[in-house]
Amino acid sequence: MTIEIRPATRADAALILGYIRELAIYEKAEQEVVASVADIEQSLFGPDSTAHGLICLQDEQPVGYAVYFFNYSTWQGKSGLYLEDLYITPASRGSGAGKKLLRHLAQLAVARGCGRFEWSVLDWNQPAIDFYESFGAAAQAEWVKYRLAGDALLKFAEQA
Repeated sequence: MTIEIRPATRADAALILGYIRELAIYEKAEQEVVASVADIEQSLFGPDSTAHGLICLQDEQPVGYAVYFFNYSTWQGKSGLYLEDLYITPASRGSGAGKKLLRHLAQLAVARGCGRFEWSVLDWNQPAIDFYESFGAAAQAEWVKYRLAGDALLKFAEQA
């Protein structure tokens, strides 16, 4: 069995969207996926894209993906790599594909001089938490994540 990681291309947009939907189903949030193939094409592969995608292949067949972007830490004075999504199909979990994908991202972060490699995980997703902690990742419990989205974002942006 061979596991390979390659950059995603525009031709992968439908595959990525399918994986996004599978991940959303697992995370009990399928109804929140509103992206279309055209949205993925534009946001990941358009001229102004700031996000990047990877495809994980097992024996030359796609089994997962990752989407990431670079952020910035003022405290470190360095960029960081933020992993937005990582998904491996259920049949390929436990094969080493997820770990290889994460290691590839860690190597990208190191090559770019990033001071951090960060991501979020749902607090009920114990298999993922155990997996991340197995190779030294640590939860950042002192930070609370906030979000403005949808109507709340629009309303706040419109206020003078």
